[in-house]
Amino acid sequence: MHDGLAGLVAALDIGGTKIAGALVDGRGRLLLRAQRPTPAHADGATVMGAVAEVLDELRRSADWSRVRAAGIGSAGPVDASTGTVSPVNVPGWRGFPLVAEVTRRIGGLPVVLVGDGVAMTAAEHWRGAARGRANALCMVVSTGVGGGLVLGGRLHTGPTGNAGHIGHISVDLDGDPCACGGRGCVERIASGPHIARRARESGWRPGPDGDASAAGVAAAARAGDPLALASFARAARALAAGIAATATLVEIEVAVIGGGVAGAGDILFAPLREQLREYATLSFTAGIEVVPARLGGDAGLVGAAAAAAEALGLWGTAAS
Repeated sequence: MHDGLAGLVAALDIGGTKIAGALVDGRGRLLLRAQRPTPAHADGATVMGAVAEVLDELRRSADWSRVRAAGIGSAGPVDASTGTVSPVNVPGWRGFPLVAEVTRRIGGLPVVLVGDGVAMTAAEHWRGAARGRANALCMVVSTGVGGGLVLGGRLHTGPTGNAGHIGHISVDLDGDPCACGGRGCVERIASGPHIARRARESGWRPGPDGDASAAGVAAAARAGDPLALASFARAARALAAGIAATATLVEIEVAVIGGGVAGAGDILFAPLREQLREYATLSFTAGIEVVPARLGGDAGLVGAAAAAAEALGLWGTAAS
């Protein structure tokens, strides 16, 4: 081990709702947590101020002296090659120099930046459902659809930290325009808001609790509502097409699915596995397993630490 298991990584998980931080050890344990709401509609300096508060809370810990690096998993787009972020849901940050700002606040320690989907992938490969797998696609299916890749036993971030962003593979050439500028993207069909939108457009109506979200659609689907079931089936088909396309390109053996929509359980996973059998028909794609993610809400923090550890050679290897 290059740094033994004694060294820690300061992890940041930055999204449109919250900025979370933790000190993470070489076994994936979160020794200390800190969190602030994301002032998503404020100017860039104010958003950075919330990040600084999280970092300051971590730095006050007696364990800070053991920190060897920082890892950041951020909503995207991110650009690890320049150290900048431009989260769609944080308009005050456009090309914001996050790596430089964090580096300055932690005394010049090395900082590694990846997209949030890649962070989740690092976490699931290190301590979750993709552990021990040499080639995997991990996905977050929630308000959006993100992902990341493990190839040859190592996290594959790509030069900008966005590799594996399956949400913006087009699976419907004549489909609806996507916020990314493309058309018929996986995210435009399979994300939670779009599952709910399609169900409502087809005539589905919420139950007595008034829940019109994807969770409400999932509850109706469990009760046998055909319109709710159809909306999840279409989402599953889009995910299956994206997974099959990825497998054809890079030969993955497992697809790990996390995020809020994955909480629907078999309402999503059963049609997804069925559809995947129809899309992934080549001999080298036909055996892909589809499994739920294991790390839940901690995946962003654990994965940010794992990505930094792997990139910098801490703890031997983050995939061990």
